[in-house]
Amino acid sequence: MKDLTRFARQPVALAVVLCCAWGAQAQDPLAPATADPGALSPVVVTGERSGGGVWRGAASIDVVDGESLRDGQAQINLSEGLAGVPGLVIRNRQNYAQDLQISVRGYGARATFGVRGVRLFVDGIPASAPDGSGQVANFPLGGADRIEVVRGPMAALYGASSGGALLLYTEEGQHPAQWRTGMVSGSDGLWRLSTQATGKTGAPKEPGWSYALDVSRFATDGTRPQSAADRTNANLKLTRPHEGGRTVLVLNQHSSFALDPQGLERKDLDNGTLKTDPGAISFNTRKSVAQTQLGLAFEQALGGGHKLELMGYGGQRQVVQYQSIPVSSQTGPNNLGSSGGVIDLDRDYWGWNARWRHQGDWQGGRLSLSAGLASDHQSDQRKGYENFIGSTLGVQGKLRRDEANRASTLDPYVQAEWRSKDLTFMGGVRQTRTEYTSSDRYLGNGDDSGRKTFQATLPVVGVRWQWTPAVQAFASVGKGYEIPTLNEVAYRSGGASGFNTQLNAARSTSAELGLRGRAERFGWNATAFDIRTDDEIVVQNNSGGRATFQNAGRTQRQGLELSGNWRHGPVSLVSALTWMQAEYLDAFQTCARAGCPNVFPRVTVPAGNRIPGLPMQQAFVQATWDTGWAGSRVVFETRHVGRVMVNDQNSDSAVGHTLFNLGVHFKQDRGDWTWREFIRVDNLTDRRHVGSVIVNDGNSRFFEPGLGRKLLVGLEAQRRF
Repeated sequence: MKDLTRFARQPVALAVVLCCAWGAQAQDPLAPATADPGALSPVVVTGERSGGGVWRGAASIDVVDGESLRDGQAQINLSEGLAGVPGLVIRNRQNYAQDLQISVRGYGARATFGVRGVRLFVDGIPASAPDGSGQVANFPLGGADRIEVVRGPMAALYGASSGGALLLYTEEGQHPAQWRTGMVSGSDGLWRLSTQATGKTGAPKEPGWSYALDVSRFATDGTRPQSAADRTNANLKLTRPHEGGRTVLVLNQHSSFALDPQGLERKDLDNGTLKTDPGAISFNTRKSVAQTQLGLAFEQALGGGHKLELMGYGGQRQVVQYQSIPVSSQTGPNNLGSSGGVIDLDRDYWGWNARWRHQGDWQGGRLSLSAGLASDHQSDQRKGYENFIGSTLGVQGKLRRDEANRASTLDPYVQAEWRSKDLTFMGGVRQTRTEYTSSDRYLGNGDDSGRKTFQATLPVVGVRWQWTPAVQAFASVGKGYEIPTLNEVAYRSGGASGFNTQLNAARSTSAELGLRGRAERFGWNATAFDIRTDDEIVVQNNSGGRATFQNAGRTQRQGLELSGNWRHGPVSLVSALTWMQAEYLDAFQTCARAGCPNVFPRVTVPAGNRIPGLPMQQAFVQATWDTGWAGSRVVFETRHVGRVMVNDQNSDSAVGHTLFNLGVHFKQDRGDWTWREFIRVDNLTDRRHVGSVIVNDGNSRFFEPGLGRKLLVGLEAQRRF
């Protein structure tokens, strides 16, 4: 608690705590109602407002509406609009080849690229693969109705590797039809163009299909050499009601190309120049992605409070990535098992979810029951090539890897909730089973085929009690289960090729206790949590293009989340504070350099070391003033991130920093037209800082520098028909 006391002396922390005494941004109990997502919800844990869903719920769920995600924002990265959610660490690496860095209460912190340990969904379609890996680049922010952030034990109901869940739901088409288009331009050649169209066919008494279309394109030259990127997203949602139900069709398409500037060593970071490692430039490190997916949902009332919900989806994803793995690590008799420096992945994926639901009155309250069966599948055709031909670097060379990897899940689950004005009891259990198979077709270095199965039962229970009409108390406890991804089981200890069958899943017990309150002008939320994990998955070695993983014993994460909002006249305040102590309870051995453990010995990570990639403190304060002049509004933000360890040995760290952002928004209504403009300056003081870290990087390139002072301007036009 000494660190918490020290942090509380800082002005930023004091401002946050004072705001929290008034009032919860995303989890605002005064927010308007939203519709039950029905078959689009992976499970029935949801942030829907109807019936007091969040206010009278037993789970920690924050809901950020689409307008908050878009207003005065670039609408490029999920990190822009979720800073006010406590317990969520979301960092923009300024490297679009590696996606955002996301963790929830510490789950997912070890990810060096993409997202691990947090389940992702867009309109019920998983953006996470069955092995737990995922990405948020295809999230259609321009057409989002809301994002729900689920934290705590209840997140386990979404399946394995679900320490938390992020669910984006897109807008529904309504009368009158609307068309919206916008553009953003900023520093470093950044720009974004987007268009949205929503509406309904047919007459109000005889509605036809409702539609919601979102198309966007973004590009940037990048802040550092070798960091340019471009991305195109398209999302179409069609909904048709019928007697007692509806049918929903969702189509999502994503394509992107990004150069990879990689991380910086400490000496390069301290020089203060936004340079790029020479190896990244020599090998022209880069990544291209193309993805298309289609989902279909159907729901039908059966009478007597019973309902059937069905959802199915399928998609295809192609990834080609050029890495900077040295030629010497791919050649010679000691590197016969090398997979090369070019990744060529072709993935087919599909799945379904079938659920029965029942709602009815019972014992003076409302009883909700559900039972379902969910299954997800991925089939990866993975090839690896050398990234050189002779002396020419950064080109596709000889084949070094050719295998088919498959992952499949089959999860039955049941849930029950009884809710009255004063009490809520909620419980559920999910039986999760994930099976991995790998078929090796490159037999020049032996047959590395393998199989691994992970299975667990995950029970959760929660309760909510109305202390007073203005204060609710809630608590929950449950089991969690995080499986290693296919990439993490790809190599055995010491870097030998073949499935790492010795790597086990991490098992955790999570508990939370909280209070939430509301009044006419403010709301607040305070939650304490404790997470105990056995067999934590950690990096053993990460060098020469290979990362091997191991189980490290026990860990503990304890924390406090505070959030609030307050409004008086034209002035409003929003705040969020997270304090978390995340540490290893058991000592373990790991590798600190290439050649370990075959040539060089392991080093000991002592008990009590902090888990890398996680700040002990994180704070956000936003003050807004509606000036009353020309529809203008002034927004001032303060964001603080504490010190972050870069590796398990805690041998180095990224120092904490505080950034200030200022924006001015304008809005004009002219009949059927609405115009919006904004100008925004991020990092007002031009503070040098580390935006994110690459955890346990074997080349000591841990640091990804954050942006200096940057300008952003935007314009949007909206027409109603």
